[in-house]
Amino acid sequence: MTLIGNRIKELRKSNGLTQQQLGDMLNVTKVSICCYEKGNRTPSLDTLKDLSNIFKVSLDYFVGNDYFVVSEETSNYGLKMAKEEIKIIEELRKSSNLYLYEKLLDDPKRTIELINKKLR
Repeated sequence: MTLIGNRIKELRKSNGLTQQQLGDMLNVTKVSICCYEKGNRTPSLDTLKDLSNIFKVSLDYFVGNDYFVVSEETSNYGLKMAKEEIKIIEELRKSSNLYLYEKLLDDPKRTIELINKKLR
């Protein structure tokens, strides 16, 4: 599933809607909603706007820009992160394998390359 798909499914379920009901609200089929949620299809910008209005969330929410994180060194810099990205960082910090976390901090690019190589 994609981030957008996960977010659509999460919002739909938390609002007690079926895929059919949400599809009817958006004038799309139940199959389209299913494909959005599974990540097989990406909603159009107009559909994302409609979803944003239905669920009262910003468009940023669907692309993972829902938390503003400010750098510790300066208040002049910040970035937006998805709650899923923050969860990854929290889990890394809690991990008993501090070696991995320290490697990520020392050389993030190289560590990600090694992880990708291992996962292939």
